[in-house]
Amino acid sequence: MENVHLVPEEEEDDLYTGYNDYNPTFDSEDLHNDVAFQQAVRTSHGRRPPMTAKYPGTAIGGRPIGTAYGSRVPIGTAMGRPMTGAVQDGAARPMTAVRAAGYSSSIARGSAFDPLGQAKGPAPPLETKNEDTPEEKIKILEKKVNDLIEDSCLAHARGDLQVSLEKAKEAGRKERALVRQREQTGTADHINLDLTYSVLFNLANQYANNDMYTEALNTYQVIVKNKMFNNAGRLKVNMANIYFKQKNYTKAIKFYRMALDQISNAHNAMRIKIMQNIGVVFIHMGQYSDAITSFEYIMTESPNIKTGFNLILCYYAIGDRERMKKAFQKLICVPLGVDDDDKYIPPNDDPHANMVIEAIKNDKLHQMERERKALAEKYIMTSAKLIAPAIEMSFAAGFDWCVDMVKGSQYVELANDLEINKAITYLRQRDFKQAVETLKMFEKKDSRVKSAAATNLSFLYFLEKDFDQADRYAELAMSADRYNPAALINKGNTLFVKEDYEKAAEFYKESLRNDSSCTEALYNLGLTYKRLGRLEEALDCFLKLHAILRNSAQVMYQLANLYEMLEDPHQAIEWLMQLTSVTPTDAQVLAKLGDLYDNEGDKSQAFQYYYESYRYFPSNISVIEWLGAYYIDTQFCEKAIQYFERATLIQPTQVKWQLMVASCYRRSGNYQKALETYKEIHRKFPENVECLRFLVRLCTDMGLKEVQDYATKLKKVEKMKEIREQRVRSGRDSSARSRREGSAGSGNTSNLTHTPPKKASGSSSSPINTPPLRASDSGQSNHGTSAKSERLSVKLKTLPGSNEPYEASTQQEIDASYVDPLGPQTQRPKTAARKRNEEDEFADEELGDDLLPE
Repeated sequence: MENVHLVPEEEEDDLYTGYNDYNPTFDSEDLHNDVAFQQAVRTSHGRRPPMTAKYPGTAIGGRPIGTAYGSRVPIGTAMGRPMTGAVQDGAARPMTAVRAAGYSSSIARGSAFDPLGQAKGPAPPLETKNEDTPEEKIKILEKKVNDLIEDSCLAHARGDLQVSLEKAKEAGRKERALVRQREQTGTADHINLDLTYSVLFNLANQYANNDMYTEALNTYQVIVKNKMFNNAGRLKVNMANIYFKQKNYTKAIKFYRMALDQISNAHNAMRIKIMQNIGVVFIHMGQYSDAITSFEYIMTESPNIKTGFNLILCYYAIGDRERMKKAFQKLICVPLGVDDDDKYIPPNDDPHANMVIEAIKNDKLHQMERERKALAEKYIMTSAKLIAPAIEMSFAAGFDWCVDMVKGSQYVELANDLEINKAITYLRQRDFKQAVETLKMFEKKDSRVKSAAATNLSFLYFLEKDFDQADRYAELAMSADRYNPAALINKGNTLFVKEDYEKAAEFYKESLRNDSSCTEALYNLGLTYKRLGRLEEALDCFLKLHAILRNSAQVMYQLANLYEMLEDPHQAIEWLMQLTSVTPTDAQVLAKLGDLYDNEGDKSQAFQYYYESYRYFPSNISVIEWLGAYYIDTQFCEKAIQYFERATLIQPTQVKWQLMVASCYRRSGNYQKALETYKEIHRKFPENVECLRFLVRLCTDMGLKEVQDYATKLKKVEKMKEIREQRVRSGRDSSARSRREGSAGSGNTSNLTHTPPKKASGSSSSPINTPPLRASDSGQSNHGTSAKSERLSVKLKTLPGSNEPYEASTQQEIDASYVDPLGPQTQRPKTAARKRNEEDEFADEELGDDLLPE
């Protein structure tokens, strides 16, 4: 405690000293007593700049400052610190700033603290530019031109070529207006040449894209002839491209060479591309030697796959074997600049590297590398298949040479594909044995090639209908590569032909799981569902397939057929109409459309499509039959004759078509021609009952003497038919009795004598003799239920059957109509009036009395 000294009480400062003191400058209550202030107000002293409130050291620092309390003592700080600028120890201290950040001594009492000046409100608006000045107008117009060029390019990128051309034209108009405005304002020296070049170049491009080649060439010519445009000579390449599209190859060569002359050697890549275009033009002109010169120069300077392939084509065109071999060797040595796929195999110990590799495995660069490699393989395979038959005495030796070359190159994996192509070439040459032997060589190779070879073998055996071998090799292909969709399809096909549809569907589904874009599997699955009666599922398969193959005629037909099976004829007609837009000359499709419209009752549309089908394929019997029936039904028998005559030429052994021709002559009133036709039919088919009956009737009505001969022949033929029928009935009775073994149901056999059997196609080879029926029983004729006449909505009605009467109004038996008018019967000869009445009755006979014989 001896080191602690207490401060005396008299030395302690009052903590609240000066608390109520303030600058008297801010005291406004006693201003009228302030002499200095009153003097300043009364004199010009008050118009001087205001003095800052400063402490001694200013103009008033020499005298004490009076306060409101009348004291005249200097005021210190709150802590007794001397004021700034005060004299201490006789030395004047330099003046310093007394205004801190955000503080001003001139702020009135009670004002808020606002260091950022936010209380002043928003800043005043910027001064608006005067757009009426010429320079501002020119700038606005330039911006509009640039916007139009950009819109034109964007429209072309979207594929809207017409809009892009319109935008380009509008940009050209505004750019010309801009140039005129600059000339008017006297600023022609400041014309934007880059903008003019952009407008003309874009306009020429859009003209070319819209196939307006003349306008494009004119626009390019404007750019090329203007010396103020730098490097405008390069656009002659574009002009040459247009001449190439116009097949003006001479001018195309000229402009390519002009462009080549104007491009320096520093731009070697551009020169190489122009040289390649020149070679392609020479190929189109047939000047292979000049094309070879260009391509050889490129392969020396900067080899690439396309040029190497074109060089091989030229050598093949001139038939130079040795140079074909050299060019092929150069082709397989062209560097691709593609990294190996091994770098995309992720290491197991570095998770960061695995993530990076997964990220770049399917990026744009890797996709471009895969595309470039696939293109190179395509060119090499095509070249090998092209030159293999030409470079050696046989194509097999040529393939072997190509395979040896490929095995020693960077494309070693293509060697097996070439071997498989060799087998396919054997197939094209119909040498199945060599093809099978070539494919069997792959049975001991790696799984991928083995699966491909086994798949082809399965397909070959399937075509040869050796389904067991096809199934064996399909199993082999599946065991080598279970994810091979072609192998699974072949396996499903072998089960399909064995009618094991459920298992076949499973293999088709597995193939689709492995490759969802396999259209063959989807098509076969639809057929399988169709066989199984699962029509809705089949329809779903074919609708999916139609989304993939928009113009497949087979898919459209299957859809139409399924809708027909689902009893939706309108949808079936709609799909067939789409099919006719793809294959407008398919006679079967047109006939099917006619059949559907016929079933719907639209005979005019049915006739149109049946007639179109007949025009494209005039040998379809069903179409010919329908057209003939249509003309008969519409009372144009003369037009029906040509169709039945066509049917006679197609089926000369079918008597019904010749009977139809004779019937048409008879119905059209040409009885003489009908009689001649019946006589010709009788000469070819002497046992035809229908022909003999019409001969008897025509001869009787026309009063000819041959009526007795034809009546006698008719009786003989009917007798023979009756005997044959009795034999058939007796054979049936004996067989029925033996089956029943003397059962009590034998009385049912008597019904067989009253049911004449169906006549077989109306030919004389197997006539069936039936007892004569009365005219009232003609509705029971077996010829009245022809299957084709039931199918057609226009009922095809032709000749009466062998057991039908000639006139439906006759109440006598048929035998009574065939008596000899000159015989001992009590029948008077015909008078002229009677003969005329019967002819009228004959002419009035309706078409509905005749039915088509089977």
